[in-house]
Amino acid sequence: MILSCILGIILTAQPINNTTDHLMITKHGIHVTTIKQEDFSFPYSTIPIIDSKKYNLFLDNLDKQFSIEPQNATINLSGEIVPEKIGSRIHRQAFTEQLYAYLFSHKSGKLEIPMLPVYPKVDSELLSDIRGMRIGRYITSFNPSNKKRSNNISLATEAINNYVIFPGENFSFNKAVGKRTASKGYLRAPVIIRGEFSEDIGGGICQVSSTLFNAVDNAGLKIIQRFSHTRKVPYIPPGRDATVSWYGPDFVFRNNYKEPILIRAKTLGHLLVIDLYSSDLIEYRPKKVPHAPY
Repeated sequence: MILSCILGIILTAQPINNTTDHLMITKHGIHVTTIKQEDFSFPYSTIPIIDSKKYNLFLDNLDKQFSIEPQNATINLSGEIVPEKIGSRIHRQAFTEQLYAYLFSHKSGKLEIPMLPVYPKVDSELLSDIRGMRIGRYITSFNPSNKKRSNNISLATEAINNYVIFPGENFSFNKAVGKRTASKGYLRAPVIIRGEFSEDIGGGICQVSSTLFNAVDNAGLKIIQRFSHTRKVPYIPPGRDATVSWYGPDFVFRNNYKEPILIRAKTLGHLLVIDLYSSDLIEYRPKKVPHAPY
């Protein structure tokens, strides 16, 4: 709205230009697109006021083309820290200022897309600080010969591995793992639906959420949301499970400590192991939780 008003004032003070003046947009010197003043003006208007919706849509499309998502630092299977990668996005303010100059001058020109660095949330230094103190752990077992269920367990385990929860932040299992779909590699496997055994995409991931719940509870973190299955499950003691479903229950906990928490999750043969780590400076209150059957 502010952009429209400012641009409108500037442009109404200028004579309407009907020439073929244009602005060439480039990235690393390579032509991307060409724009004209009328591309962002309201149609059938004698006053060339910029349509902010069109302009923002244009910037959004450029962002989709050229922005790069940052990548958090991670810890690999060997225990080594894999450094973070800095991303980038369009510097909208700088782009807009250069666009003003073009519109004001009524001349053709060239605009190299200005970019801003985008830093990842988790860098190597942070990971190094919070990997030393284990504050919670839980281990469950599964049948590796059940290939479909084991596949789903592995995918969900990978999704939460290296996840960092900052002080006061909530962790949502559904948000972290995402929707379980065939396109992501999830397979049909046994699940409990309304108290009955059935098959569905992603069967088996409730073992991951349940193992995580017990590791979280062991660390003394605050449980925000948890639901149990309507039937007993074999991999966890009664009442110690955490069922999840994309369109239904979620498992949510909060980091109620003053230091970040790191989730380390992996499968070892027939075992699913989830550890929680933090800084050596953390003051935490662990809880005893019942062991899982093997």
